[in-house]
Amino acid sequence: MSDTLFTNVRILDGSGEPPYSGSVLVSGQRIRQVGRSAAAISTSFAATPASVIDGAGATLMPGMCEAHTHFSWNDAPTLAAIQAMPLEEHVLWCAKVAKRYLEAGWTSCVGAACAKPRLDVVIRNAINAGQIAGPRYLAASQEITVAGALGDETLPHLPFPEFSFGVNVSGAEEMRKAVRMFLKYGVDSIKLNLSGDNFTPQSPAQTNWMTDAEVAAAMDEVRMRGKRGTAHARSAASVKQALRHGIDVIYHASFSDTETLDMLEAARDRVFVAPGIAIIYAMLNEAEAWGISRANATDMGYQVEWEAALDSLRAMHKRGVRVLPGGDYGFAFTPHCNNARDLEFFVKYLGFTPMEAIRSATLYGGQIMMRASDLGLIRAGYLADLMLVDGDPLANLHILREPKRILAVMKDGVFAKAPNHAAAGVPGGVYAGVYGGQVVPTAANAWGRAA
Repeated sequence: MSDTLFTNVRILDGSGEPPYSGSVLVSGQRIRQVGRSAAAISTSFAATPASVIDGAGATLMPGMCEAHTHFSWNDAPTLAAIQAMPLEEHVLWCAKVAKRYLEAGWTSCVGAACAKPRLDVVIRNAINAGQIAGPRYLAASQEITVAGALGDETLPHLPFPEFSFGVNVSGAEEMRKAVRMFLKYGVDSIKLNLSGDNFTPQSPAQTNWMTDAEVAAAMDEVRMRGKRGTAHARSAASVKQALRHGIDVIYHASFSDTETLDMLEAARDRVFVAPGIAIIYAMLNEAEAWGISRANATDMGYQVEWEAALDSLRAMHKRGVRVLPGGDYGFAFTPHCNNARDLEFFVKYLGFTPMEAIRSATLYGGQIMMRASDLGLIRAGYLADLMLVDGDPLANLHILREPKRILAVMKDGVFAKAPNHAAAGVPGGVYAGVYGGQVVPTAANAWGRAA
């Protein structure tokens, strides 16, 4: 693996500090050196030749982390339609989506549930083995639910549990059995559906479904194996239940009263919230093509939830609770790889600055991936998960979801999306090489600097 030197880049290091001009040397899987001047870092010490990427002022930032990922959601409009995809096609779908996420700059993803028992595990293992391209990935279980709750898609005339979107349990012992099954398969996290969801009218968002005994049994098994519990929890009562039982990752948290906010603040060094407000927005404004008008969505409870979620999440942000991007992309009205829209929503609706939004996807991303000491920042010794962006994300976050503006993506020191190299003097790309410390002149550059 040859070294790579990024020169003439604007470094947005993920920490929240102002960006600066400089250069970054990648050696093997890691960042070896970060320079804070226009002068290029010397590579004469390198054991192997270094490729030099002249960014011509483009932004170099850490790869982003999607904290609420469903690779197996297949851009269908319903849970039943997602589940109906045959297993063989579903594996291929997940592999394709994983590659798309990586090329879009999402170098890390936290699985938030899969549609079939081992989909996440198989995809994670294939990525780790180099069989397919994809982000570094934490694999989730299917959603574990109870009869009548979100994820229970069984039909009265077809009483077969394998036809359900989620795994149904009743009581602590059935919960323990289900959790042990997923732990046997090798998941990194167990997903519990503690609250309802307006997506399923029989169990709206403010309802609660699991007993403390069921949640306690799940978390006993999770802790015994050193894994992580995650929760679908929209209601205040379900968020509090998750916190009482030591669940670290809370999805949604739309309805949060003062007691809930106090509990979240007290646990802010342990807990992460990935709200997924994009799907609420989409249900209200972008789902009419699938039979859900704004009036329908309002009747389902989405307008009430939207207003509550914005109030709750603004308060969490002010209290220092870590709120991260990601959530429920993979439905027809929230298709995959529009995920960076969350950062725009954080600024527009939740009171984040653009820098805070970037930090939520980078610095906090390393933390939720449980690799805070070597992931999520541009810093010497950290893993070389990087993206080169045409323009300034702080001035226009929208560019993070424009494929043409993502000039290059690197994971573990290897390009997943390589920069557009061109021969010397040919506009449209940039390339230089270092051989024995001698720098070959760079090509002309035509990235364009529009914000």
